[in-house]
Amino acid sequence: MNGVILVNKNKNVTSRDIVNDLVHIFNTKKIGHTGTLDPIASGVLVCTIGKYTKLNDVLTSKYKEYIATMELGYLTDTLDNTGTILSKSDDIPNEDRIREVIYSYQKKYMQEVPIYSSVKVNGRKLYDYARAGETVELPIKEVDIKEIDILEVNGYTIKFRALVSKGTYIRSLIRDIGEELGCHATMTDLIRTKQGKFNIEDTYTIDEIREGKYKILNIEDVLDLDIVNTSDNLYKLISNGVKIEYDSNKEFILFRYQNEDISLYKKEDDKYVMFISIKA
Repeated sequence: MNGVILVNKNKNVTSRDIVNDLVHIFNTKKIGHTGTLDPIASGVLVCTIGKYTKLNDVLTSKYKEYIATMELGYLTDTLDNTGTILSKSDDIPNEDRIREVIYSYQKKYMQEVPIYSSVKVNGRKLYDYARAGETVELPIKEVDIKEIDILEVNGYTIKFRALVSKGTYIRSLIRDIGEELGCHATMTDLIRTKQGKFNIEDTYTIDEIREGKYKILNIEDVLDLDIVNTSDNLYKLISNGVKIEYDSNKEFILFRYQNEDISLYKKEDDKYVMFISIKA
């Protein structure tokens, strides 16, 4: 079985838990996903099945959209409300100042990676350092907050929408906003509403998938590509993984033979090379 399925991950489970569920549902070990969601988070999790797991990096989009909720007045070690409180503050700015600071983060800036994350430093995941009580220099990288919109301000609680670049930590964004406000801030809820072209409206819960209420997406559903029906001679070349010259401005070509998907080719320099052998 090959395909892509859009899962609406529920809260309080890991992305790995979702993959394990899909392994049992589809009775295959070859399942992956294109971007981890924290246990506290819900929403779009793009999962790949079979040979389409090779699409994981391809489908990891440059920008992702989230709806986040944060609470002012305290900071935790995990940067969300599942952690241990490190500091509190009652010095909360007025709403005008809150809005001013939040909207000022619609920009590119250097963001420190949270220690409770799977990013590796010296071959170890950061959360391993955190759990062992060890100090480590946290990586800092440029992120792009392309859009940010405040949806609701209710006392110390703020809900906002953000469209951010790959690798952005919303927990860290909230921490940084809290630091600039001078009162701390902690994430209390997170929903990934969009990843690239995939919207939360097109996802399925694990329960729906168990009940058979889902759609498996094919390569042509998830990639912008050319589809070429091959001749007998071309089919022989493609079956042997030969590089192909083809005039196209698309990154990928899906070759078909007798209405059956055969191979996905990817452009490299001036030729197309085998990326996934679907039929083999």
